[in-house]
Amino acid sequence: MAKADYYETLGVSKSASKDEIKSAYRKLAMKYHPDRNPGDKSAEMKFKEASEAYQILSDPQKKSSYDQFGHSAFQNAGGGGFSDFGGFDSDAFSDIFDDFFGDFMGSNRGRGRKGSRANRGSDLKINVRVTLEEAYSGKKSSFNISSAEKCGECSGSGAATGSKAMSCGTCDGYGKVRSRQGFFTVQQTCPDCRGEGEVISKPCKDCRGAGIVKTKKTLSITIPKGVDDGTRIRLAGKGDAGYRGGTNGDLYVYISVVKHDIFQREEENLYFELPISLADASLGTSIEVPSIDGTKANVKIPAGTQSGKQLRLKNKGMPMLRSSGFGDLYLQIKVETPISLNKEQKELLEKFRKLEDSKNNPENQSFFKKAKKFWENIN
Repeated sequence: MAKADYYETLGVSKSASKDEIKSAYRKLAMKYHPDRNPGDKSAEMKFKEASEAYQILSDPQKKSSYDQFGHSAFQNAGGGGFSDFGGFDSDAFSDIFDDFFGDFMGSNRGRGRKGSRANRGSDLKINVRVTLEEAYSGKKSSFNISSAEKCGECSGSGAATGSKAMSCGTCDGYGKVRSRQGFFTVQQTCPDCRGEGEVISKPCKDCRGAGIVKTKKTLSITIPKGVDDGTRIRLAGKGDAGYRGGTNGDLYVYISVVKHDIFQREEENLYFELPISLADASLGTSIEVPSIDGTKANVKIPAGTQSGKQLRLKNKGMPMLRSSGFGDLYLQIKVETPISLNKEQKELLEKFRKLEDSKNNPENQSFFKKAKKFWENIN
């Protein structure tokens, strides 16, 4: 049976780059790897075919030969049969499987001899609620958290006083062991040291060999001016201490801004609806309105102001994060129709209505002109 074209096997074109070839192989390897498809001969065969194709096409010289002569380029010259990976870039092949099957097969690149002790601590997360005023001015906040801290008895080593960790004899300190499964070598976490590369014969009595103990602590943070709902603040190294001397994780503070009774926020700008009377809208007036900084701002309402008009107060919004600038404050005018009129008010409004002309209500007149034309066209 003739072999399938290597490019077709990987699903790439002849002009595919090395990275595209590698990416295509990764997807197929993930899908058809025997450990993910136990007992599936078809998947095993597809995995072998993809690996053989990648073996050839990932090597520039072999790829060039294959492009010129096809499969015949490797039939007589010992061109790197797949069974023994002759001439194959084993580092590149290992890189692919460490990237995609690291946890699955117990691999963990970069954790070699003694490096396995550098187990980074877990990240922690807390939620902090602030008012809009506090988000405007910033604040200092203190809170209590439970976290893993370096054991004081053994200074984080995990070993009892007078003893120390020894290199694991099973994996020779590497933290991993290898076993051959058919054509493929599988790297797994060492069962004796659990990937640490070292074993402790006399563990610390306080932390039982972990190098960390659970404790409660109080942290203080400064919440910067201008934070918004959902802002995340990272405190590097303030998370859990690492296992057996590993580096600390980070602490993430998530900000939640409480809804305000007056102001609504959109990024650095603030908004609120300003109700004014019919008389003030008609005649114009000056009104004092609140600002988020606690002061009062004087706003001039022009005569004839319509409901829905927006007025802007520059630099009266929120501070901009990582900037010295401020947003703006927008006032949305809402003309309020009077209710529960007394006799005198009604008489005055009746008199006013008789004195009105089309110039007083141009939008009203425009609308009914359009309505009249509409009715005429219908009839």
